[in-house]
Amino acid sequence: MKKLSVLLCLIGFLGALPTSKVFAQDPEFTQFYANPLYLNPAFAGTGRCPRIIMNYRNQWPAISGTYVTYSASYDQHIDVLQGGLGLLVLNDKAGQATYNVTHFAGMYSYQLNISRQFSVKVGFQGMYIQRKIDWDKLNFGDQIDPKYGFVLSTNETRPPDSRGYIDFSAGILGYSKKYFFGFAAHHLTEPDEAFITSGSSKLPMKYTAHAGALLPMDRGEESSISPNILFQKQGDFKQLNLGLYLSKGPLVAGLWSRIIERDALILVLGFQEGIVKFGYSYDVTISKLSNATAGAHEFSFQLQFECRPKKRKFRTISCPSF
Repeated sequence: MKKLSVLLCLIGFLGALPTSKVFAQDPEFTQFYANPLYLNPAFAGTGRCPRIIMNYRNQWPAISGTYVTYSASYDQHIDVLQGGLGLLVLNDKAGQATYNVTHFAGMYSYQLNISRQFSVKVGFQGMYIQRKIDWDKLNFGDQIDPKYGFVLSTNETRPPDSRGYIDFSAGILGYSKKYFFGFAAHHLTEPDEAFITSGSSKLPMKYTAHAGALLPMDRGEESSISPNILFQKQGDFKQLNLGLYLSKGPLVAGLWSRIIERDALILVLGFQEGIVKFGYSYDVTISKLSNATAGAHEFSFQLQFECRPKKRKFRTISCPSF
């Protein structure tokens, strides 16, 4: 198990080394709509009133020290700007914090009401990304003593332990009362994230397309079903997700399936009452790694505050909360 943990951490680290064949990938959340600003910057301000969201994900907990991701965001609609503003902070740790990535992002989304039934939001995001490696937690070949193991000092020349760069993203949303769709492109400039200055390792663009519908099951709209589809591509990585949510009063249950790789089923449970929303999801690994990884646990907590009524009717997006 320890060897597998080291191997997985090494794979993530290789994404930041200069090579033309290995690329890093963004941290992943599977409660897609419980972290809307991370999914698509055009979501900024879609709730109109101030909104605070916190997320936590522990991927493959059976393997000590793999991937743990935290995220916090704030957004709201600003009338004088005719759109929404958002802030996002994310931290991703791998290998007991041997490899650490932090995102600081700000975004703006402009809202345009095309008709009485349909609106469009266009979002733009600027981000600063900082990557760090704790070289003291890594072992090198020249540290091995044939008899006593890793007891020697290394003569390897260490590259810088951190690297920071600016990144940009954009997205668009189209929505009515009962359906929505969107597209986002992250890492538009494909920044160089290599720690070794003599090489280059570009962060490939990530494309996200998503769509869904809200179908009431009774006249009071207290019960509904929401079919969804989400596709992502980054470098050679592709993922197609099909999902369905069922809402009954304050309770929400959902099921997602990854279609292309067929590596996981995602079970979602949520509770929403007043200004509070809480969600839990579990990724059931169905690939060959199922016995070794123990899937992934994810939690989300949202506060959707109330604010003064708007003089002109504001159309919020009818997408899932989780």
